[in-house]
Amino acid sequence: MKLNKAYKFRLEPNAEQAVILNNLVGSARFVWNHMLAISFEMFAKDEFINATNLVNKIVGLKNNPDFAFLKTHANAVSLQQKVRDLAAAWSRFFDPKVHARLKENKNKPRKPKFFKLADGTEIQRRPLMPQFKRKADGCDSIRLVQFDKYCRIEGKRIKLPNGVGLVKFRKSQDIIGTIKNVTISKKTGHWYVSFGTERELAQNPRHSSKSAIGLDMGISKLLTTSNGETIKPKNSFKANQIKLAKLQRQLSRKVLFSQNWKKHNRKIQKLHHHIANIRHDYLHKITTTISKNHAMIACEDLSVTNMSKSASGTTAQKGRNVKAKSGLNKSILDQGWGMMIDMLEYKQQWRGGILIKVNPRYTSQTCYQCKHIAKENRQTQSKFECVKCGHKANADINAARNILSAGHAVLSAEGGCSKGRPMKQKTCDIREKVA
Repeated sequence: MKLNKAYKFRLEPNAEQAVILNNLVGSARFVWNHMLAISFEMFAKDEFINATNLVNKIVGLKNNPDFAFLKTHANAVSLQQKVRDLAAAWSRFFDPKVHARLKENKNKPRKPKFFKLADGTEIQRRPLMPQFKRKADGCDSIRLVQFDKYCRIEGKRIKLPNGVGLVKFRKSQDIIGTIKNVTISKKTGHWYVSFGTERELAQNPRHSSKSAIGLDMGISKLLTTSNGETIKPKNSFKANQIKLAKLQRQLSRKVLFSQNWKKHNRKIQKLHHHIANIRHDYLHKITTTISKNHAMIACEDLSVTNMSKSASGTTAQKGRNVKAKSGLNKSILDQGWGMMIDMLEYKQQWRGGILIKVNPRYTSQTCYQCKHIAKENRQTQSKFECVKCGHKANADINAARNILSAGHAVLSAEGGCSKGRPMKQKTCDIREKVA
């Protein structure tokens, strides 16, 4: 079994090294934008767009006297990888399955955007099409493959090509496995280095624990487990919402794209980055603890996109409780449910455990004792009392136990272990351990 893992660290280049790195990521961004313009021309002529066709055009771009800086201030491997990323973006655009999952918001039609071709004609830019990159976005990166040929690690320093030399990075953990590629990225003024590794395992990992747990996700409580524990949310966006609103009001009073506007915009980007880092760090700590202690984890298969849709409605038919729904949407997105489930999934795979996503229907209205389903069972947000058998419990704990039972049913012969989830999931008794 092959185990792929990435290690990301803070990179600390000096002033000279930062200038070279800025030239490298700037050249990669330039090539992306130029190749995207060429691919729009190919798209208008119904030509086939793939990685080979686009990579072959890099040579002509370098031979252009106006773009001589690509020979001196760019890395050939990183340019090829950037163009391959562009080809992958076009592949997603042409994939009908990706378009089937895309649900456009018809309540808020956006003004169509167009790209002007060399002959003067215009083509409309559609959803999922690759977008042009801007320096003002504050997010650039380059990727280098064949790590052993171009780079090496010496203690807490990494040797980079193109005259960058040895650069310090904050090595907070050991890098395990063979390094296949390295990504240098710049975000909100800070540099980062990410190592993509691959490790061959003699046998599939086996989880050290045999316990199973069910997780119920919520707003006031981030997680409620089937064994009665609760985990409070961090709410990083809510904690910084007032500060962010103040900065955005100040930005609106400045001249668009002026130096003061750019300086203030960078402050907003840094605050957004800070909010995301708090959420990311908190979810990592929670998911690591849960994954280490439980071999089987059952959770709801929630559609966060549908749950956080706007309730504003249309011009003809106005929505109801728009302000309350807007606040609920902010709280849902502030929790990071989708990110948390993804973390649990790959961490369970690393440790040899399993994550089961169950149908969320009626998990909060079903009595765990008698399995009676009724809307009246959940009297309040926290109080659950079955109208049939009189069973009383905390509503979130009752739901978490139902989720765990449904997870056992999915693993059983009756529920099935095929791809996707069964439409009907009969609950069973909770098993404390997984065989």
